[in-house]
Amino acid sequence: MTLTPQWLDELRSRITLSTLIGRTVKVTRAGREYKACCPFHNEKTPSFTINDEKGFYHCFGCSAHGDAIRWMTDQRGLSFMDAVKELAAEAGMEVPAADPRAAKKAEEAASLRDVVQGAADWFTQQLGSSNGAPAREYLAKRGISEATRKAFGFGLAPESRSALKEALKKFPTAMLVESGMLIAVDDKEPYDRFRGRLMIPIRDARGRVIAFGGRILGDGEPKYLNSPDTPLFDKGRVLYNLDKASPASRQTNRIIVVEGYMDVIALAEAGIADAVAPLGTALTEAQLGLIWRMVPVPVLCFDGDAAGQKAAMRAAMRALPLLRPGFSLAFATLPTGQDPDDIVRARGAEGFNAILSETQPLVERLWAHEVAAGPLATPEERAALKTRLLAHADAIEDADVRHHYREAFRERLDMLFARKQPERAQRQPWTPNPPRGGGNRRFGPDPRLQPPADETRSIGQAGISAPYVAALIGGLLRYPEALRRNEEALTRLPVSDSGDAELLGVMLDSAMRQEGLDCEGLLAILEPMKVYNRAMTLLRADGMHFSFNRRLESKEEAAAARETALRDLDEYIGVLVTQPEIRERLAEATADFQRTMDDEGFARQQKLSAMDKELTRRLAALSEDSNQS
Repeated sequence: MTLTPQWLDELRSRITLSTLIGRTVKVTRAGREYKACCPFHNEKTPSFTINDEKGFYHCFGCSAHGDAIRWMTDQRGLSFMDAVKELAAEAGMEVPAADPRAAKKAEEAASLRDVVQGAADWFTQQLGSSNGAPAREYLAKRGISEATRKAFGFGLAPESRSALKEALKKFPTAMLVESGMLIAVDDKEPYDRFRGRLMIPIRDARGRVIAFGGRILGDGEPKYLNSPDTPLFDKGRVLYNLDKASPASRQTNRIIVVEGYMDVIALAEAGIADAVAPLGTALTEAQLGLIWRMVPVPVLCFDGDAAGQKAAMRAAMRALPLLRPGFSLAFATLPTGQDPDDIVRARGAEGFNAILSETQPLVERLWAHEVAAGPLATPEERAALKTRLLAHADAIEDADVRHHYREAFRERLDMLFARKQPERAQRQPWTPNPPRGGGNRRFGPDPRLQPPADETRSIGQAGISAPYVAALIGGLLRYPEALRRNEEALTRLPVSDSGDAELLGVMLDSAMRQEGLDCEGLLAILEPMKVYNRAMTLLRADGMHFSFNRRLESKEEAAAARETALRDLDEYIGVLVTQPEIRERLAEATADFQRTMDDEGFARQQKLSAMDKELTRRLAALSEDSNQS
C-alpha cells in the first residue's frame, strides 16, 4: 500500500481537528483557535491549543504536538494504518490498495464486519426483549448498570439452533460460518454457535465488533465461549477493551491486565476504565507488544487462586525475552480466591487501587516464585535455585537488562545464603603484653605478625584497589576464555568501583552466553553499551606489569605467549579472591589470640600470616615473571 504525501495532505485537509478532538475532550473557542485541558497530562488551566487552519494541536505544558493522524495514534492508541483507515472512512476517501488481491481481501473483511455487526445489533435487540428478562436480571445481580450494559454492547443469544441464522439470512451461509456465527460440521446443516448465552462483543482497537464472548445463563459447560479465529479475529493478537482502555491510559498512565472480560466490566462499573484482558489464552508476545505501546510497565492483576498465579508466571516467562531498558511488568497480588470483581464489590475502587499501589516488579516475582518452589536445605537444592534464576536471566535478549537481572539474582542469593558470623567486639590491632618479671617471653613481638606490606595492603575487605582491578579486567578482555572457567571466583571479587564492577559483570554474562568468545567478539558485544569506553581504556593500558596485560604485535608472538598469560591470569584471579578472605580470617585469629593467649591460637595466627605472605609473594612473582618475559 502506497500512501503519497499528497494523499495524506488531502486526508488531513478533510478532517476538522477541533471536531475530532472534541469527541473525547472538552474544547472551547479562543479567537481563531480552540483551547482545552491537555489530555496527555493532568492540568487545571488549559494549555492545549488546536488550530484548524494549520491542522495541528500543541500543548505548551508538556509539548505534545501533532496532526489528526498523530492524535489517533497517541491518544487513541491506534497503529498508523488503523488511524489512516478510520480517518479516511470519516473523510469519504478510499485508502489505496497495494494490489487487486489486497483490495479483494479488504472487501471481504468489510463484508464479514457487516455480518458480526449485524449479529451484535440482533443480540442487543434480544436482550431488550421479553426473552431477555432473565439475562437482565443476571446483570443486575452482578451490579452492572444499564449505562455499562449499553457501553459494552451486551446482548443475548436465545436458546435456539437457528434463530441467528434466520435473523441474518440476508448474508450467505458460507459467510456466516466464516465469521464464526454458525458452526458447520461435516454434511450437517450449519447451526448457531452461541445459544442461551449472555453475549459480549469483542472489538478491535478502532472499536469495531470483530468477535463475541458468550457466558452461559444457568448451568452448563463451557462457562465462557469465544468466537473461533476468523479473518477478523485472532485471539492471540487482540485484547478485550483495548479501544476504551487505550485513551483512558493517557489519563492514568497505566494499564491493568486482568484475566477475563467480566473482570474488565466490573472494574469499569467501579470507574476504573484502563483495564484489558486476554481472550481465553495466556498473555502472548503480540498482546505484550500492544500493551507496551501504551505504557512501559503494565500491571498484571490475575486472580488470587492457583490458576491465576500460574497464568501470571506464564506471562512473566513470555515477557523475559522481550524485556528492554525501561519496559517490564509489575504484578498485583489479590487475596487468595478473589478476583477483581470481588474486590470492587467489597471495597470499591479505592480498595482495588490500594492493591495496585503495592505492586511487585518482575524481578521480585521471579525470585519469590523460585524460592518458594522447593526446599533449600542442601547444597544441591541451593545450586538448583541458582541455576533456575540464572536461566531466567539468560532468557533476556537485551544485554544490559540481562546483566542487571543476573546481578540482582546474585545479590539476593548472597543475602539468602550468607554465612552468619558471631557478633564480635570491634577489632583492634593486636599488640603483645609486656613481659612480667622476666618470665616467659614466648609471646614477645614477632616480625611475622606485623601488618601486611604496603604493596598488598589494598587487597582487603573494603574491596580490591583500582590498579589490581584494572590489570584483571585488562587481562580478561585480552583472554575472555578465562571468564568462563573462573566464573565462580570472579563473582566473589570485592570490586569497590561500581563502574568496573558493572563492566566485569557484563563481561561474565557475555562469556556465559557465548562459548568460545575471543577479544574481538567480546568488544563487539560491549560496543553499544556505556561500559565500552572503560573497556577500551583498560585494554590499551598495557604498561601494567603482568604477562596477561602485554600488547603483542604479531600473531606468532601472541600464540607463544598465550599459555603463559592464561596460566598467570588464573593464578592472579586466585590470589585476588583468596587474599581478602585470608586477611579477614587473620584479623579474627589475631583478636582471638589476644583474648586467649594460648598456643593453639598463636599457631593458627602464624599459619594465616604465612599464607598471607605467600600470596603477597605470588603477586610479586607474577609481576617479575612478566618483566622478564
